[in-house]
Amino acid sequence: MANVVLLGTCDTKLEELLYLREQILLSNEIDQVILMDVGRTPVENKAITVSQSMLTEQYGGGKKPSDLPRGELIKFMSECATESVRTWYKHGMIHAIVAAGGSGATSLAAPVMRDALPIGFPKLIVSTVASGDTGPYVGETDITMMYSVVDIAGLNQVLRDVLANAGAAIAGAAVAYRKRQEQKLVFPLQTTAATTKRRVGITMFGVTTPGVDAIRRHLESVYPVETFVFHATGHGGKAMERLIREGQLDAVLDLTTTEVTDHITGGVMSAGPDRLSAAAASGIPSIVSLGATEMTNFGPKTTVPEKFNSRKLYEHNPVVTLMRLSEDECRQIGEFICEKLKAAKDPKMVQVWIPQGGLSMLSTKGAPFEDTQADEVLFETVRKGLEGSGIQVVEDERDVNDSGFAKDIAEALANLMGL
Repeated sequence: MANVVLLGTCDTKLEELLYLREQILLSNEIDQVILMDVGRTPVENKAITVSQSMLTEQYGGGKKPSDLPRGELIKFMSECATESVRTWYKHGMIHAIVAAGGSGATSLAAPVMRDALPIGFPKLIVSTVASGDTGPYVGETDITMMYSVVDIAGLNQVLRDVLANAGAAIAGAAVAYRKRQEQKLVFPLQTTAATTKRRVGITMFGVTTPGVDAIRRHLESVYPVETFVFHATGHGGKAMERLIREGQLDAVLDLTTTEVTDHITGGVMSAGPDRLSAAAASGIPSIVSLGATEMTNFGPKTTVPEKFNSRKLYEHNPVVTLMRLSEDECRQIGEFICEKLKAAKDPKMVQVWIPQGGLSMLSTKGAPFEDTQADEVLFETVRKGLEGSGIQVVEDERDVNDSGFAKDIAEALANLMGL
């Protein structure tokens, strides 16, 4: 039987939470719904498994929720719940987690799910803000968000339908997760055989897709390798960095480092200042290339900052506008990459490949973003920046999507991996 954690503020949403709890328990394969109260004021109800006072006494370090301003309260209760959920998970006692509420409850529940639970563990938030920008809540994880349509403020037919769907969804996910865990225990040899493949992370963008597809096909057809392709949209890079830190990747072919450009220039697809840090720190085999580092990503053309209106812009699609980087920006990109890579735990396990024939589909000869001078600034910055570092720099006259380049860079990674 599976157990589900239900996270919510019982002092403001008890009726709705109890209804969601009831819907989860309609599944005959759910044993228990662990209702965890993260509200400001303690509530007594026989359905509450982990009360607010239990949480704060065990994990709160003597703080009283009633004394805290709203922002601090949300952070405090989120931290307490994170520790509690982490303990339940470590003991193998839970199989899914769900929360329901408005912006405050969503801000409270999301960090619990991100920080206490791994990718692959079922996570669902029914939220009034799920129809907007969910990036700050989901981050680099696999949280599923369901829009409540109406506010979670009293039951009505619309909310009942939404909560019923959420209850059925999380119950089904919990049962499926429990069965997967059970399978690993019952058939350990089969599970071990399935996980003997080496796990390789690869970064991809629309304009580097042919290269990534060729790399993936070659690695998986020749070697015992399973590839994990990450879309370099900001959260994709963060997700890859997280999986590296968690030990869920054995090697990285970071072909598409375009998220660095957005971090430097203020684009909309930045993966933050820690991009390129995890693989370097872990010491796993890592090949870094410069895919799509000649461009920055913005939204629709009307959203491009006014200061860039005179720059070379390219409408990738109606919601994505690309900007060609200047020589100075290329220098900054190169310096960032070198700074991160020079911190490598084992420089011999890191290589940088420079595709001189083009960094993407858009910068090959005759393409809209062709600019050999700007590219050369980037290349020279990387060359000089990594001199004496022990990191091998490989310069190749082909472009990043060339099939021969793809095969050779894949073979170089395989060699680093000892395959």
